[in-house]
Amino acid sequence: MVQKKALHLATAIALLGFLQVASATPRDLPVPQTVSPQMQKIIGHKNLNDKIVLDTQDKWFNFIDVINEANVQDVKNALEYYKGVTLDEGTMAGVHTYTINPPKLAKDKEDKVILFFHGGGYVLNKGLSGTYEGICLAGKGGYKVIDADYRVAPEDPYPAAMDDAIAVYKELLKTYDPKNIGVFGSSTGGGMTLALVLMLKDQGLPLPGAIAAQTPWSDMAEIGDTYFTNRYTDNVLVTYDGWLDDAARVYANGHDLKDPYLSPVYGDYSNFPPTLLISGTRDLFLSNTVRVQEKLLKEDVEVSLIVYEGQSHVQYYSAPNVPEHHFHFENLTKFFEKYL
Repeated sequence: MVQKKALHLATAIALLGFLQVASATPRDLPVPQTVSPQMQKIIGHKNLNDKIVLDTQDKWFNFIDVINEANVQDVKNALEYYKGVTLDEGTMAGVHTYTINPPKLAKDKEDKVILFFHGGGYVLNKGLSGTYEGICLAGKGGYKVIDADYRVAPEDPYPAAMDDAIAVYKELLKTYDPKNIGVFGSSTGGGMTLALVLMLKDQGLPLPGAIAAQTPWSDMAEIGDTYFTNRYTDNVLVTYDGWLDDAARVYANGHDLKDPYLSPVYGDYSNFPPTLLISGTRDLFLSNTVRVQEKLLKEDVEVSLIVYEGQSHVQYYSAPNVPEHHFHFENLTKFFEKYL
């Protein structure tokens, strides 16, 4: 069966018939012919559910359960494709974790580790459902990956996720040279990657050797050009006025959304480690990404930005049957191999 990882959110949302939805105003854009045929199918998918009203606890938990269940199937498909990758469930500094092991750990990577934060708006992908990207990097890049299964809202709002993130990082420092620790994540995970570095700087702790903040949710408010220019063009997130604004409100729990640990674009980027930023030309979070790049450039930090052709939010990790999936994880692997 062909796996369609990049469509999982849109497909799962379509199953949520018990939620109040409003039809989007789709933009009639041609599917680019400059991407693979597999990616063309993903880009051509229509998602018309832009307004999901999560105004009761039952709706929240039903929404979370449906999305997480769809993502667990994606995880199983990834493990089937990347044969030999194993997951060891455990705890680290009191935080639930998955240690994701490659089929064979190369000698030059034995002293290195990648800390991974999954995406999901601080509300989705708890547990096994959040391990997909870590599995792909372990399988493609041959790294040991630690998935910090951080606490999520509504049960555990801010600062629970960041408390868990820094706790796991501190624990890794007991075993690994910080220069040999990489950190990455997409969307919320990308935002957490940036916020972790800000937090480490504030606490005077050693920084990781390199980070990859992929389409980071760096501004949790609807601030930034592509929140508007890519509205209804991004066929994954579609618009901020869907479930994203509700997730931001629930997780922030009354805190100022411009707090850099919530919206790291407002932080101090001096002395950051080498950073890789990823987005797509149709990504709602493209401005979230390039605004971070601007701040890094102003501080003379070594930063690379990849903007993938035609792609909406996180479509770069798609499924292993999509050529762009392999191109992305090859780029990510090369980045960590260069700097760790």
